[in-house]
Amino acid sequence: MRIAMLQNNFLVGDLEGNAARIAAAVFAAAREGADLCVSSELSLLGYPPQDLLLNESFINDGWRVLCRLAQALCYAPPVLVGVAERNTRSRGRPLWNSAALLRAGSVEAVFHKTLLPTYDVFNEDRYFESLDESLNESGWFEACGLRIGVTICEDIWNDKDFWKSRRYKIDPVQRLAEQGVHCIVNLSASPFHLGKHAFRQTMLSDLARKHRVPLIYVNQVGGNDDLIFDGRSSAFASSGTLIASAKAFGEDMVVVDLGRQGHVPMPHDEQMGEGPPPEEEAFTALVLGTGDYLRKTGFSTALLGLSGGIDSSLVAVIAARALGPENVLGVLLPSPYTSSASIEDALELSGNLGMRSMTMPIDKLMGGFEMALRDAFAGRVEDVTEENIQARIRGNLLMALSNKFKSMLLTTGNKSELAVGYCTLYGDMAGGLAVIADAPKTLVYAMAKWFNATHGRVIPERILTRSPTAELRPNQTDQDSLPDYAVLDGILKRYVQEHRSSEEIVRDGFAPEVVSRVVKLIKAAEFKRRQAAPGLKITDVAFGSGWRMPVAARWPM
Repeated sequence: MRIAMLQNNFLVGDLEGNAARIAAAVFAAAREGADLCVSSELSLLGYPPQDLLLNESFINDGWRVLCRLAQALCYAPPVLVGVAERNTRSRGRPLWNSAALLRAGSVEAVFHKTLLPTYDVFNEDRYFESLDESLNESGWFEACGLRIGVTICEDIWNDKDFWKSRRYKIDPVQRLAEQGVHCIVNLSASPFHLGKHAFRQTMLSDLARKHRVPLIYVNQVGGNDDLIFDGRSSAFASSGTLIASAKAFGEDMVVVDLGRQGHVPMPHDEQMGEGPPPEEEAFTALVLGTGDYLRKTGFSTALLGLSGGIDSSLVAVIAARALGPENVLGVLLPSPYTSSASIEDALELSGNLGMRSMTMPIDKLMGGFEMALRDAFAGRVEDVTEENIQARIRGNLLMALSNKFKSMLLTTGNKSELAVGYCTLYGDMAGGLAVIADAPKTLVYAMAKWFNATHGRVIPERILTRSPTAELRPNQTDQDSLPDYAVLDGILKRYVQEHRSSEEIVRDGFAPEVVSRVVKLIKAAEFKRRQAAPGLKITDVAFGSGWRMPVAARWPM
């Protein structure tokens, strides 16, 4: 039996477009001799559809499109398509997260998701009912004389022997194995974060080996809002051996030959492992996420403030790779405090990338604000207020260009700055997408150095070696206000991503006064993060849809 893994990039809500992608992939798989095709979770709707699921007409339209798709594929191999189905029972939430089997021109069967994640970026319990044993569903169908068990994403993430603590009492894979299935397929929409791929491969391999059944994992690819999906659909033999894998961060269609009894007829040369270094993987993910965010929201061009610093330089490189350099505008906004080195480096970078640049000095505008506020500020010394005015002048100019040119403004702040509030509301935080908002400063440097090492010295060397500075006052550096970034990022990883207490972090060797100060800054900056542009998620905990901290709160962590 030959099973095709359909790894596609779907747009949330584009029912007709998503159906066309699925159909094209099925026909391509048919030409490769596929007997069964498997798409990803909620593939017809796009994942995650979020509160579109609360719209009754959206669900109805989805089923109408699904039935038309079944008819269009009447003479094609059967295919499992992810869709939301209405729950007609008198109890429970209104929908099922489902996989519909399209065969011979109709919807032959529907399989329901059992385990509904409600952690990190997931909130499926808001919309869907969980499949329970009272429905007495078999969870499998026959194809080519084999029993094919169907699972959906989270259903495979709960093996009692793999996880030290399980979130759910039910194990859908165990249940299917007990029903004697010959193969298990999984329709997935598993968001990317650094380190997840190697862990996921190990888990899937262990699952196939434990139950002695081949496992086909089909993942969505592409960016939808803040989430990035890495694809990497994979097939594992009953021995746990990886026998086939699809592209990382790109659409693909891979046909897996399971033989007559679900056994792989010949060895495949597939390698499990860690994959590329994290800086390369993060960069590739951000290019995909940036390009998809703009295209899916209707933008074809982008602009950003180009300061001559490391953050804006990396964002410029990512944008140029995602959109083409001809579609990116770098705007230099020098103040009296901007060094000639910064201007030179920014212009050199834009020239190296082949992108357009524009220079708009802000010294006269700064003077105008000073005059307007002179009486109100009389008798008060200059402080961060004046620095913020500079950032807001720049933000205002950049937003004006964004409006006039109908071009997406990309913000350039990194995760380290966003965590501690080293950023200005309505200033450098202004924009429609925060490209590196989930990249700590140390990772920003790592990505920039990796890019130069593999693509030539595109980013001027001085940008990589000079002390980072916002240049909002004479001789300013970031370390005037913040700990060394290696120290700061070490604390942030433990506090934000690992949810460890201040006392635990101090026991790891960090100075108590530094930890205390950083934690206070994180709490104080929560109101800023609530108003930030969407940021692309590349770590396991990002400031975005998976970060749910109150603004008005007092708890001494």
